[in-house]
Amino acid sequence: MNVPANLAEKLTTFTERFSPRTVAVYNDNDIMVAKLEGPYHWHKHDDTDDFFLVLRGTLDIELRDRTIRLNPGEVFVVPKGVEHRPVAHGEVHILLIEPTGTPNSGDKATAAPRIVA
Repeated sequence: MNVPANLAEKLTTFTERFSPRTVAVYNDNDIMVAKLEGPYHWHKHDDTDDFFLVLRGTLDIELRDRTIRLNPGEVFVVPKGVEHRPVAHGEVHILLIEPTGTPNSGDKATAAPRIVA
């Protein structure tokens, strides 16, 4: 990964939903793109915040007490330990930043495998 990564191009290389692709690594953090559609399940990350940047589409981040709506170019960080559920309206493209090895589902047993794009 010592060449520039074009996010739009990387997003054309797969169709799977809720299956992030690592496009770069920065200080032991994976920079990832993902396609989302529909609701994901409720989960939390006990050891890290959860960073979302919407590239295309509209994404709701449901929290137990409110819903955050994100449009293209908007960022939201779910604090560690806070239950949340992403809900994508149509196909949504996002950029994620997480410590390498963080399970996207909050549980290693149900997490999508890390794939380098």
